[in-house]
Amino acid sequence: MGRNVDNKPAKAPRQEEPGTAPELAAQPALDWLATMAALVDPQGRVLYANPAMEAALGLSRRHLRGQSLVQWLTRQGLWLEALRQVHADEFSSKRFDCAVVARNSGDPMQVQLILARTEVPGMLLVELVELGQQTRQEREEQWLNQAQANKDLIRNLAHEIKNPLGGIRGAAQLLQSELDSRELQEYTRVIIHEADRLQTLVDRLLAPHRRPHVVGDVNIHEVLERVRSVILAEFAQGLEVVRDYDASIPEFRGDREQLIQAILNIAHNAAQALADRCVQGDARIEFRTRIVRQVTLAKQRYRLALLLHISDNGPGVPAEIKDRMFFPLVSGREGGSGLGLTLAQTFIQQHQGTIECDSQPGQTDFRILIPLL
Repeated sequence: MGRNVDNKPAKAPRQEEPGTAPELAAQPALDWLATMAALVDPQGRVLYANPAMEAALGLSRRHLRGQSLVQWLTRQGLWLEALRQVHADEFSSKRFDCAVVARNSGDPMQVQLILARTEVPGMLLVELVELGQQTRQEREEQWLNQAQANKDLIRNLAHEIKNPLGGIRGAAQLLQSELDSRELQEYTRVIIHEADRLQTLVDRLLAPHRRPHVVGDVNIHEVLERVRSVILAEFAQGLEVVRDYDASIPEFRGDREQLIQAILNIAHNAAQALADRCVQGDARIEFRTRIVRQVTLAKQRYRLALLLHISDNGPGVPAEIKDRMFFPLVSGREGGSGLGLTLAQTFIQQHQGTIECDSQPGQTDFRILIPLL
C-alpha cells in the first residue's frame, strides 16, 4: 500500500464542496503569484484560477471553473498519475516538465508543473512555472545594470568632452579673426563646424538626464497616433502602419513627450529599415497594445501593466549588433548616430518599464512593458 512522505498511513480525503471558506481564503494569495496557479479537485477540475492562469489560457476564471485542466496539458498520463498519487497521500507533491497549449496561441508553452496538497481536503494546488521565466528575470536585471552603466558612462564622457570642445571652438574663432588668407580661414571654419557638430551630439547624449520628468495623465493610444502621423508624413509611399489597440487600457501617469520620443525612435528605425519594402509597396509596421497582469519589473510586483508591441516586416537587426543594439553610438545603419534606441531605453526605464527585442529576417518585434498599477 502507498505511504506518504511522513510514513503515516494514507487517509481517505474528505470531499468538500468548492467555494467553501478555506478556498476563498486561498484566492487572494494566488492572485499575487506571477506564475500560473489554480486550485483543482482530485479529478483535476478547476475550482479557482489566478489572473496569470487566465491570461495564459485566454479564458476567464468563470469559464475555467469546472473544466478539466488536462485538456491544456501535454504528457496527460503523467498529470493524471500525479493527481492520483498526491490525492491518495502517496506524495506530498509531484513535479514534472510538460507544455501548455492555450487556445489563443498555437505555440506550446514549456513549463514545470508542480502539484501539491493543501490543508483543505479534496483540494489540490497546481502551479505552472514557465521554464524561461528565470532566464528572463536574470536578463532583465542584466539590462538594467547595463543601462545604468551606459548612463554613467555617457554622462561622464559628455562632460569630459564639453570643456575642451568649447576651448577648441573659441581658439578657432580667435585664429580665424587673425587670418587674412581665405584658404586658411576655410580650415578654421571646418574646425568650428565640426566642434558645433560634436557639441550637438554631446547635448543629445545629455538631454535625457537634463530634462525634467514632466508627469501627467497619458493615453497610450494618443501617443501612438501622434507617432503614426509623424511616420506616415515622412514615409508616405509604400508603408502601412497597422493598429491593433486594446481599448480597455486606462490612462496612466507618465511623461507624454518622453514616450512619444521613445516610440518614435523605434518606429523611425523600423521605417528606415523598410526602405526596400517601401519601394515594393508592402512595408508594414504594427502597433499592438495589450493589458498583462501580475508582472514583476525590477524586482517589484505590479497588478497591471501595458504591453506594447512595435513590429515590422523588415530585414531584421544585423546579427553583429543584436546584443549591443541599446548601447550608445551603436548603429546598424550607415550615417546613424546610434542614439535612438539608447534614448528610447532611457525614457522607458524612467517609467519603470523595460524594452525587449526579438528579431529575425522578415519579423522584428520590440516589446515595451510599462507598469500601470
